[in-house]
Amino acid sequence: MSDLHVQHIDGYGTVRIRPLDPEGDAEVIHGWVSDERAAFWGMNGLTRAQVAEIYAHMATLDTHHAHLVTKDDVPAALFQTYEPTADRVGECYDVRPGDIGVHLLLAPAGPDGPHHGWTRALLEVLTEYVLRVLGRRRVVVDPDVRNVKAIDRFERQGFRRGPTVVLPEVDLPEVYLPEKHAQLAFLERTTASLE
Repeated sequence: MSDLHVQHIDGYGTVRIRPLDPEGDAEVIHGWVSDERAAFWGMNGLTRAQVAEIYAHMATLDTHHAHLVTKDDVPAALFQTYEPTADRVGECYDVRPGDIGVHLLLAPAGPDGPHHGWTRALLEVLTEYVLRVLGRRRVVVDPDVRNVKAIDRFERQGFRRGPTVVLPEVDLPEVYLPEKHAQLAFLERTTASLE
C-alpha cells in the first residue's frame, strides 16, 4: 500500500503513514491490541481473525480510517481517524466544521525500552498529517478517563481538556462498543506547535 504521508525528523527518523492492510497487518495489530497495556483500546480477548474482520469492515467506511504508522520502516503505531459527526463522540460535544477525531495506539517499547522524546516526535508527525495535509482545523481525542497516561500525553502535546463525557453504547450487527467514560481534548490548527 502506498504512503499517505512521509516525514523525516532529524535525530528521530523517517515516519510513514499508510492505510492499514486488515489482513496483512493483522498479526502485528493483534499482538498490540491483545497486550494488557492496551486494555483501553477495547480489543483484549479478540482473536487475530476478529481483529482482521473489524479492520476489514472499517476499510469499507468513508468516515473511519485505520492507518499503520512506521518509524524507519518498523511498525510504530495504529492510528485511526474519523468524522466526529459519524461517530458516537459527535453526540457528546458541539462538532465544528473541520473537526477530525483520532485514536492512537502506540507499539510496545522495543528491547531497549522507551526512548525520551519518541512519542512527542511521533505525535508531531500525526498532528502535521491531520492538520496540514488533510487540512483539518481541529483534532478531538476521547481517551478513557482512567487512561491518565494518554490524557497527560495529549496535554503535553498542546491539547486542551474539554468536558468529561459518556460515550453511548453502540450495539450493531457489524460493531459493538460498550459505554465509555471519556475525557475529550482538542487541538486547534492555530495553537498546534508544529515546526
